[in-house]
Amino acid sequence: MAALVRAVSCQMGVTQWIAACSGLLQTSAVQGQCRRMLYGIFQRRKAGQFQLSKSCGGVIQADGAITQQNRSFYNANKHLSAKDSMQPSEEKVGAFTRIIEAMGFTGPLKYSRWKIKVAALRMYTCCVEKTDYEEFFNRCQMPDTLNSWFLVAQLHVWMCLVRMKQEGRTGKYMCRYIVHCMWEDVEQRGKVMGINSVVLKEDLRSMVENFYAALFGYDEGILSDDHVLAAALWRNLFNRNCEDPRHLELLVEYVRKQVQHLDALSGEDLLLTGEVSWRPLVESNARSILKPLSPVYNDEGL
Repeated sequence: MAALVRAVSCQMGVTQWIAACSGLLQTSAVQGQCRRMLYGIFQRRKAGQFQLSKSCGGVIQADGAITQQNRSFYNANKHLSAKDSMQPSEEKVGAFTRIIEAMGFTGPLKYSRWKIKVAALRMYTCCVEKTDYEEFFNRCQMPDTLNSWFLVAQLHVWMCLVRMKQEGRTGKYMCRYIVHCMWEDVEQRGKVMGINSVVLKEDLRSMVENFYAALFGYDEGILSDDHVLAAALWRNLFNRNCEDPRHLELLVEYVRKQVQHLDALSGEDLLLTGEVSWRPLVESNARSILKPLSPVYNDEGL
């Protein structure tokens, strides 16, 4: 009799436990599927990294730099930015600002818009007037044409855009006006050169497409190692026509040191003046860090 009572109570306990856990069966099944999926992804990623390390023959080092034939390459794991700390992706704004910007308008900025537009025009002017285009054409064996000038100019404009996007909403507004000034200048230069209006319109459409494609390529290159950046320069700056790898090496080094130099400039000074300087294309010590000079401006930011 006692054995029968114990059996019945055990059966009731099992029944209650099954009823209590019946609502968790689907959740447990889903969690099991998620765990199996994540484990598979982890195993494939781990195997891919092992194959990559094996194929590179021990070229990738643990300290974040890649050394090959006395040439030190940048690695994205260590050199995401020339600054020590990462910049905030988005600054905090109020609900009213979000509403008006969602409607297509520009909300309140840190400085007045006309100051930012003047600084943007000056920054684009620095990209055009402070760059030695003849040295680029000679050393990189590029033809002296309007398209070659535009390819070199867009490289410097992109570096300015990378720097100014770190300054929040005000910097992004300045980036839009820098690009606007660039297209106005390209159109005026085409007219001065006597290019037919129909041909110029088609060329501008092609330049716009190539410009935004180049932005994606350069962004990927600056966040990756030197191989990816060299590939982006080969596609966009050299138009897939570069037979001397030393030209690519020179341009990769030039871009790296210029981005570091722009990162060292004060964001407040850039927003108020737009004055930037460029390091020479060829230097005896390209890896040296130059201390930028502080610009001089009055109380109006001009």
